[in-house]
Amino acid sequence: MVGVSVNSVAAPLPRRRHGHRAMLGALALLLVAVATWSLTRGAMAITPGDIAGALSRWLAGAGARGDDNVVLALRLPRLVLAVMVGAALATGGTTMQGLFRNPLADPGLVGVSAGAALGAVGAIVLGGQSGSWVVAVAAFLGGLAATALVFAIGRRRTGVASLLLAGVAINAIAMAGVGLLTYLANENQLRDLTFWSLGSLGGASWPRLAIVAPWIVLPLILLPRAARALNALLLGEGEAALLGFRPERLQPWLVGLVALSVGAAVAYTGVIGFVGLVVPHLLRMGFGPDHRFLLPASALGGATLLVAADALARTVVAPGELPIGVLTALVGGPFFLWLLLSRRAGEAVS
Repeated sequence: MVGVSVNSVAAPLPRRRHGHRAMLGALALLLVAVATWSLTRGAMAITPGDIAGALSRWLAGAGARGDDNVVLALRLPRLVLAVMVGAALATGGTTMQGLFRNPLADPGLVGVSAGAALGAVGAIVLGGQSGSWVVAVAAFLGGLAATALVFAIGRRRTGVASLLLAGVAINAIAMAGVGLLTYLANENQLRDLTFWSLGSLGGASWPRLAIVAPWIVLPLILLPRAARALNALLLGEGEAALLGFRPERLQPWLVGLVALSVGAAVAYTGVIGFVGLVVPHLLRMGFGPDHRFLLPASALGGATLLVAADALARTVVAPGELPIGVLTALVGGPFFLWLLLSRRAGEAVS
């Protein structure tokens, strides 16, 4: 293994590299198509011409007219939030699966989702907050605190297995806290807890996007820089060290970036499950294990999936809105069972 170069780890042939780039272009076009379709869906009918007109008037600085406000103030910020959150969840799942070398891994393994849930539930039940920025901040801090606790426990022993076991324990403790607070909640608080736990993009607005965007976008920019390191880690921690990487330094950096982006996403949308599991595994079937292509593909695929799910959530029970977490669970649950039963599950990242 000493003679293996860093550049050769999961390096595709030139023809295959061109094929991967073509697939990335196709995913980008699919995202644009799904995003355009999403903007037209909802209780009020909007045509692609209406969207183009609203965007052109907005870019030209002209006054809004007709249904422009529906597009610019309601659906467009919701679309941008869906793109960011979907990309964060899927990229986080890809990173965790590469780091743990397990196709069943997702960002929740390091406690970020359970910690965010505990923070939000605590703010709703103990703080009397409901639908405010206090809940989002509490969820964000709860996710980061749970991840930090996982590291504080897991660093006592080397290797990703200790982090995984610490994450399982912290998840169990956090969810026990959520259960206790749910038991103590009153009727109004239970309604808020149910809505938050099922996930929703309904609170999207430009001011909120301005707050959450840096915390999500910065990790999305930095994580692809670790693609070669993740490729090396697929060979094992010892082999990665021989190739010049430092697994003990990579682990806190990678998990910290995932916790930052996923924690911010969960804080503003609630719990949206299975995106970080389904998207990376499906794309790995086409792109292989090379994270240089898999990470950007996951960002595009996760964004596309969540935008499509949000459009369906607004139309299935229109003029009401179905919690988006219900739709992702309907897709992800059966897929997760298939993944568990698949004979290829253990070979998916090898």
